Parts: sequence; C-alpha cells; structure tokens
Amino acid sequence: MTAIIHAIILGIIEGFTEFLPISSTGHLIVAEHAIGFKDMAELFTVVIQIGSVSAVIWYYRLDIIGRITGLFKRESNAGKFWVNLIIATIPAGLIGVALDKTLQKYANPRTVAISLILGGIVLWLVETYHQTDKAERPRRMEKQIDARLDTITPKQALGVGVAQVVSLVPGVSRSGATIVGGLLSGLDRVTATSFSFYLSIPVMILATLYKVGKNHAQISQLPGGTAALVVGVVTAFITGLMAVSWLLSYVSKHDFKNFAYYRIGFGFVVLFLLGIGFLG
Repeated sequence: MTAIIHAIILGIIEGFTEFLPISSTGHLIVAEHAIGFKDMAELFTVVIQIGSVSAVIWYYRLDIIGRITGLFKRESNAGKFWVNLIIATIPAGLIGVALDKTLQKYANPRTVAISLILGGIVLWLVETYHQTDKAERPRRMEKQIDARLDTITPKQALGVGVAQVVSLVPGVSRSGATIVGGLLSGLDRVTATSFSFYLSIPVMILATLYKVGKNHAQISQLPGGTAALVVGVVTAFITGLMAVSWLLSYVSKHDFKNFAYYRIGFGFVVLFLLGIGFLG
C-alpha cells in the first residue's frame, strides 16, 4: 500500500510539473529521495510521463486528428507542422540515446538543484531582456494557437530542438528549455508553449519505449511493480490535463518570471536539505 501511495504522490508531481518550466524530472528525483522511493534506471520517472503526454494528446485531440487527416489530404500547413515536429525531435532524441548511461549518473538532487538555479536565472534573463511581441494581448487559445503554429519555420523548429538537448540534464526542464528556445527563435509565449506541448508527444513516447525496451526486466523490481506504474500514469494524466489547460491560460496574460523565481528558490531549498542531510 505504501508503494501505491508513493506512486500517487509521484504521479501528482509529474502531472503538475511536466509542462511547467520547472523540471518534472528534477522534482521527481528530489521527491523520490525524500520519500525513499528506489527507482531503477530512472524507469519509473520516465514511464509515468506517458500519463502526462496522454493528457496533451487528449487536450489537443481534435487538432491532432485534423492535422493527421490534413497530412493525408496533402495540405501544406499540415505537412509543414509534422516536418517541424520531426526536426525539433531529432537533436534530443539522438543525443539522449547516446548519453543515456552518462546522464543517469547525474540524476541526483545536487545536479537538480544547480540546474534549477541556473535555469531560473536564464529564464529570468530571457524574460527581462529578450524583445517579445508588445502587441500581444490576451486571446482565446484554440484559434490563435493554430494560426501561430502554422507560421513556425523549420529554422525556428530546429532552434527549439537544439534547446531541448539542454533539458537532458536533470533539473533543466524540457518544457522550460523548449519554451526559451522558442522565444529566442522569435515565437511568442503562447505559441512557444503550445509547440512545447506538441513536442512532448514524440519525445516522451520515444523515451518511454526506449527505457521500457532497455530495462523491462527491472519493472518488477520497482516498489509496487506494474501496479504502481499504472497508478502513477493514471494520476499523471489527471493532473497533467489540469496543468496544460491552466498554463495556456496563464501565459496568454503573464510572463515566465514567477517560474524563474520559483526555480531559484526551490533550488536553494534542495541545497539546504542536502546540507542538513535530509536528502542523503
């Protein structure tokens, strides 16, 4: 029962933090150390992301169906969108596979704390000094996001993809890196956030398939085994759906500075907890 409760806690953390620029992996690593959850090769941490990505697929289900059917109808905008998604996925996909074992060595609270602080500073600097669209106004999400996504160029998609490589370091945040990459590539906040959501679909599915394929024998060694994984995935789906809807509404009216402050503050809290021996 304890393992199931832990899975629910971790699922809630995953769902709420996956799409915010504050690092879901970093929060999961810290939480696992705090509650004594022994993950195997980051298997649990990666697999429960399927719940979060399922939330994105459900939220955008009508748009995704439209873009898939548009591809078969040879609509130019649909083809351009999928090409951009592939371009943005390739860099992190290739480097992630090549450096998987090396990156596992850095999946610890200390690395997370440093990454949170440095990433928070970068996010603050980008929001403070980067020129954004001053004419941008609060707007309805669906129609405007679709229009802006269709204007993304392959060069901008590559910029987002390169930025995503940095998120392979625990604590950096995949959504944070891709959103910053989008802003620096010339996208507005809402479009950068939306593209980050879409980009999570291939990236997280491929990462899960890779982890499960490589470490499937270790699933039974996880606390709670398969049952805990399922509970974690379902919980992440529910909380992830809430987070996606909230964040899109938030960024249409606000910048990301509050997330930068949170990252820096939480990073120092983690360092303090390490210093007093609470996180081992």
